[in-house]
Amino acid sequence: MENETIFVEVFGSNPIIKVLDFLITFQLFDYHLTEIAKNSGVSYSTLQTFWDNLVRNKIVINTRRVGKSDMYKLNTKNPAVQQLIKLDWNLIKGEEQDQEVLV
Repeated sequence: MENETIFVEVFGSNPIIKVLDFLITFQLFDYHLTEIAKNSGVSYSTLQTFWDNLVRNKIVINTRRVGKSDMYKLNTKNPAVQQLIKLDWNLIKGEEQDQEVLV
């Protein structure tokens, strides 16, 4: 089994969580859908089943077009996304504190 992040460990290894985890981790960069699918461990066809919902709800935004590919990134201006990022950091901090106790 591959190493899971604390975000995926807590919320489950379903495709949407895996994609959100990838986008939160690499929120400074934009990616085309094939890269998002590959790097999050989700099939491209599965990603397509929920991607429009993420765009419609402004969780992700289209940043630019490179050749024939649209590039997307996490919409860090969305208050809900900001809360997800804070939650991810709090989970990481909590895990680090638990590790310090064990040492």
